[in-house]
Amino acid sequence: MSQHVQSAWYADFFTELPNEFWRRVAGPEMTAADVDFIETRIRPGARVLDVPCGSGRHSLALAARGHRVTGVDISEEAIAHAVQAKNGLEVEFRVAEMRDIPRTGEFDAVLCLGNSFGYLEPAELPEFVAAAAAALRPGGWFVVDFSAAAESVLPGFTKADRVMRTGDITVETSTDYDAVASRMLSTYTFTRGEERLTATAVHHVYTSGHLGELLRAGGFADVELFGGPDGAPYTLGSGRLLSTARRR
Repeated sequence: MSQHVQSAWYADFFTELPNEFWRRVAGPEMTAADVDFIETRIRPGARVLDVPCGSGRHSLALAARGHRVTGVDISEEAIAHAVQAKNGLEVEFRVAEMRDIPRTGEFDAVLCLGNSFGYLEPAELPEFVAAAAAALRPGGWFVVDFSAAAESVLPGFTKADRVMRTGDITVETSTDYDAVASRMLSTYTFTRGEERLTATAVHHVYTSGHLGELLRAGGFADVELFGGPDGAPYTLGSGRLLSTARRR
């Protein structure tokens, strides 16, 4: 039976403790590899929309390389952290839901990184794809980072609990697969000293073929799939799916 979880779970999930954990886990080398990959699709000084941008690690790295970046995220805490980290870089941050983006047709690239493509309900996702297309100039690139593709998560899937630690933060994670709704339900318990926070994240699972269909139906062409920022081909069991598509 499909479990009930609030559909807009991401509106309340990303508070300071979860955000701080992921800020520590995603280090500079990981960010640099992602930005190197993105720069294979964009020109120098490109206009880039990063959505959702989280605490701004990709936005800030791209701005440091001379690109003109707008970052959008629903987490007020994450955006406040990104603003504080600007250090004079020319980058704009704003608080908004991922579908509420400027549909101005002026961006050279729209980025949807950090496995956030599967946050929205299946009926809502085409609206986001259409918004991304409307934000881009013709020929602009949409880059999607999606680790919840069926070919990545289902081979060898188990419900084994995990424990992760970084500094004084410990995270215990249990994950279930809702076969009726094709989604993963991950319950995280974050602990830092006397602080303790338990929250559930939902990732809707799509096949890589379905992802391509969504992009093409939303106005994109030249859809390519990669297994990581090194450009390796995406195959069954790849831990990560990076997709690029060009706005028609």
